[in-house]
Amino acid sequence: MAKLSSKEIVEAISEMTILEVKELKEAIEEAFGVDASAVAVAAPVAGAAVEEGPSSVNVVLASAGANKLAVIKIIKEITGLGLGESKAIADNGGVVKENVPTDEANELKAKFEEAGATIELK
Repeated sequence: MAKLSSKEIVEAISEMTILEVKELKEAIEEAFGVDASAVAVAAPVAGAAVEEGPSSVNVVLASAGANKLAVIKIIKEITGLGLGESKAIADNGGVVKENVPTDEANELKAKFEEAGATIELK
C-alpha cells in the first residue's frame, strides 16, 4: 500500500460525511487501542458557516491624543456633525460611528491612529 501524505489524508476526510468520519474514528481507536476523544478529528459540516467574528462594530474614541484638531476634523468628516459636537466627542471620547462593517471600521481606525487618536472597535 502506498504511503499517503497528510494533505491527501485531510482531503480524503474532508470529502467524508459525518457518519463516515465517526466510523473512521472508531476504526482508528480499535486498530491502535487509543481513545480518539483526546485527539480532535475535524471535518467540515455541509452548510455550516464558519464564525469569523462580528460583521459590524462600533468605532469608539478612547483618546484624541495630542493632535486633537486633526481628530475633530476626522470626526466631523465621518459623522457629519457640527464643530461643537465633534469637539465634544474628541474631548470626552465615546462612540464615533455605530454598526460599521468591519473592513470600514478598520480603515477608520487606521485614519484616527494616523492622527494620534486611540480607537477601540466594539
